[in-house]
Amino acid sequence: MAVTAAMVKELRERTGAGMMECKKALVETNGDLNAAIEFLRKSGLAQADKKASRVAAEGRITMALSEDGKEAVMVEVNCETDFVAKDGNFGAFAGAVAQNALNDDPADIEALMNSNIDGESMEEARQALVTKLGENIQVRRFVRVSADDSLGAYVHGGKIGVLINLSGGSEELARDLAMHVAALNPEYVSADDVPADVIAREKDILIAQAESSGKPAEIIEKMVTGRLRKHLSGITLLGQPFVKDGDLTVAKLLDQNGASVTGFRRLAVGEGIEKKQENFADEVMQQVSGG
Repeated sequence: MAVTAAMVKELRERTGAGMMECKKALVETNGDLNAAIEFLRKSGLAQADKKASRVAAEGRITMALSEDGKEAVMVEVNCETDFVAKDGNFGAFAGAVAQNALNDDPADIEALMNSNIDGESMEEARQALVTKLGENIQVRRFVRVSADDSLGAYVHGGKIGVLINLSGGSEELARDLAMHVAALNPEYVSADDVPADVIAREKDILIAQAESSGKPAEIIEKMVTGRLRKHLSGITLLGQPFVKDGDLTVAKLLDQNGASVTGFRRLAVGEGIEKKQENFADEVMQQVSGG
C-alpha cells in the first residue's frame, strides 16, 4: 500500500513521533495504522530504556482531590529539564498519574504504573511520552492524605506541594497553613514529634558551642536550654511564626481558631536527587575534537 502524506500526518498526531519515524513505521507495516502505532511503541521502548539512566531532577508536583474534599493525592513526576516540565503533554501525564493514584489507591509506584489509562498501562503511557518529548521521565513518588475535618492543599509553581490535615478550623485556615508549610518547610508538627536522637544530637552541638565561650557551667546550661528551645521552634510547625503574621505563632493561630494539625506532607521537586554538574566548556571541546 502506498504511504500518503495524510497517513503520516494522522500517525504523527496520534503518536507524537517525528515525521520520518512515522513514514518508516507505515512502510514497515504496509500502511496499517494500528500496526504502525505498535511499531513506534516498540521503538519507543528502546529509546526510553536508553534515556532511563539520565538524571531527571526537574519536573512537577501535581495533586488530585476527591469530590468531597476529604481525600487527596500528591505526586512527583520528574524529567530532565524545566522546559519539558512546563510542556502541556508532560502536565497532562502528571495529572493523569495523580488521578489514577487517587482513584485506584495503589500500594506503591509499581502498582500505580500498572494501572490503566485510555486502554494502556501508565507505564506504557510514560514510555510513549519519553519517545515524544525526548527526555527521561519518571514517576518518583506519591503520598495520600485523608482529612479529619479540613484538608489544606497547595502547590507553589508546580515545584512545591503540601497537603495538611486539619481538625477543626476552616478550609481557609487549612489552605493558609498549607501555604505556610510550603514557604517555611517545618520538619515536624510539634516538639513532641521530634525524635529523641535528633534532640540529643542538636544538644551536643549546642553544648560544644557554649563551652567554647568559657562561661560557668550553670550559665552554659541556661544558654543551651534557650538555644535548643529556639531550634525546636524553628523546625516545628507549631513553633514557627505564622507566615502571614510574624507576631503570631502557628500554635497561637490554631488555638484562636479551635483547631489542631494532625499531620502534613510536603514534596519539593528534585529534593534528594543528585544533579549532574555539567562542564559545558569541556562538552563543546569534546564535540569539536570529535570525541
